[in-house]
Amino acid sequence: MAELATIARPYAEALYKSQNAGLTGASNWLDALAAVAANEQLLQFADNPKVTTQQVFDVVFDVARVELPQAAQNFLHTVIANGRLAALPEIARQFRELKNAESGASDAVVHSAFPISAQQLAELTGSLEKRFGRKLNLTVQEDPQLIGGIRVVVGDEVLDTSVKARLEQMKVALTA
Repeated sequence: MAELATIARPYAEALYKSQNAGLTGASNWLDALAAVAANEQLLQFADNPKVTTQQVFDVVFDVARVELPQAAQNFLHTVIANGRLAALPEIARQFRELKNAESGASDAVVHSAFPISAQQLAELTGSLEKRFGRKLNLTVQEDPQLIGGIRVVVGDEVLDTSVKARLEQMKVALTA
């Protein structure tokens, strides 16, 4: 995995430097391309020696269903031509890290047992930003196994207030 990170770093840094004015737009299309590139069947298709780089580009472009500016198309052509399509999710991750470092923000995943409304999310964002001491870019994922409450993951920090975690704590306390 370290090799993939090493391969992805120059691409992420070059894209970051070239897109300095439009980081949010670049982040959006890069995330869409990374989601497509994570598909195992697409990677097998791209690795087929009988398939041209233009055919791979066309498939990725069609599946992504996002408007790609010329810079994005050039970037995608470069990644495909160099045989680095498998590194695209890692490139996107490193790009987000560079973008977040500049703005002093972090990505956070909120696992919730139930859907969270926009108003609840806004309130949660405020309290979590105070708790973690920085701006957070929240992504919500539903996880019914939590039973209730939320579990927040910010980098290597975890805040778990779910019912499942509390039950596990009670189980440990009772069996100790």
